[in-house]
Amino acid sequence: MDFTFTEEQQAAVEAARAIFSGVEPDGVPSPALTPGAVAEDIDRPLWAQLAAGDLLGLTLAPEHGGAGLDPVALCLVLRESAKVLARVPLLETCAVAMSLQRDGDPGLAAELLPLVGRGELVLTVGANGRTGHDPAELAVTALRDNNGKNNRSSSSDSSDSSVWVLDGVQSGVPWAHSADWIAVPAHTADGRAVLALVHRTAEGVTLAEQVSTSGELLAEVRLDGTRIEDRALIDTPGAWEWLRALLTTGTCALALGLGETVLSMTSEYTGKREQFGFPVATFQSVAVQAADRYIDLRAMEVTLWQAAWRISTGTAGALPVAGDIAVAKIWASDGVRRIVQTAQHLHGGFGADTDYPLHRFHAWAKQIELSLGPAAAHEEALGDLLAAHPLG
Repeated sequence: MDFTFTEEQQAAVEAARAIFSGVEPDGVPSPALTPGAVAEDIDRPLWAQLAAGDLLGLTLAPEHGGAGLDPVALCLVLRESAKVLARVPLLETCAVAMSLQRDGDPGLAAELLPLVGRGELVLTVGANGRTGHDPAELAVTALRDNNGKNNRSSSSDSSDSSVWVLDGVQSGVPWAHSADWIAVPAHTADGRAVLALVHRTAEGVTLAEQVSTSGELLAEVRLDGTRIEDRALIDTPGAWEWLRALLTTGTCALALGLGETVLSMTSEYTGKREQFGFPVATFQSVAVQAADRYIDLRAMEVTLWQAAWRISTGTAGALPVAGDIAVAKIWASDGVRRIVQTAQHLHGGFGADTDYPLHRFHAWAKQIELSLGPAAAHEEALGDLLAAHPLG
């Protein structure tokens, strides 16, 4: 079996490293010292560099100006972005663009996707629902508007309507204040999960400020009778589930990249910090803790690539792809938490110093952990899958 990445994927990693090498994690105020959001906008200069390096169109088809690569390539670049805490909606924009390309209206895709690749259009997605605990698609209703009027009792399967009306709330939407379009999961009158593309300035759309654990500006997106064209609603069966799977796997890639940097910082610090005339890295208790976290990273890595490969290829397995994603989430959620906790412990009080970047990585790791959800919930979901698909 060949586990190496393709030349194209490796080239994407090299391009990403070259661009992200100039990013400083301390480029914005510390979240520990800032009462609100650390910044009002994304890192626009970095976004322009990503566009110039053809990384925003990495997964777009050549007819849209892209390189035509797969989710594995996207995860490789996301891994590099997390190593420097890049403040750009790379995951959200690329994931929504891929979903539009895969399941959306061809005309709308031809109109928007070239702009995405050139960095002229920012996309994001609301995946948390109203509270973060219930399926996101249940938080918004999508009903057809017959005859140009808001007829909320109309059936979702009417075929003579060209307008949909959206009502509901999506909470904790990342980068929404900077995005041009927001992908909103919703449900129709007959219970189907759909994906609506809504312009941020559309009538009936209001954004309330929220702040993430990492200090980034989020938004509660409220839709009140928001009308969208029929072509802006993706109702292909499984479209929202596919996008959600890609977002989750991409978040696991962010956790891996962040964890690798934190462990590297810990190794460097403990190699220089001396006690009793010896580097603390030579102490058995320190070495064992660092080794445990290295094992966490390797488990996070192999489960990530398994999930990304299943999404990229659609290869059948003993379990549905949701099983591989659940395993990746278990390791990413618990692993990133253990890595930053050990780092803080081995750094001593220096890890909490706001002049040292470790506290920023800790805040981002906690945000990623919260986004993924507790490992116990994923273990339960994996158990249900195993019960439904007995192995052997």
